[in-house]
Amino acid sequence: MSATLTIRINDETKKRLDNLAKATARTKSYIVANAIEDFLRTNEWQVQAIKKSVKAADRPDAKFVDHEKVAEWLDSWGTENELEPPK
Repeated sequence: MSATLTIRINDETKKRLDNLAKATARTKSYIVANAIEDFLRTNEWQVQAIKKSVKAADRPDAKFVDHEKVAEWLDSWGTENELEPPK
């Protein structure tokens, strides 16, 4: 089952879409539907991961390390005086 969706795009994008459709022998609908699926696949997991991390950070027992300590530790990597990971 599918549904119709109307969108507005600028003339240059439409021209590029037309050219790609012709070059690949695909319909514009096919290309746009696949682009939307790829976009959703790429972004949905990120949103869920962020929500999960925020929930964990909001717990009363959440532990944090100061940015400055982490930066100092990372800056020491590969040096003779490499620091222990901050706690």
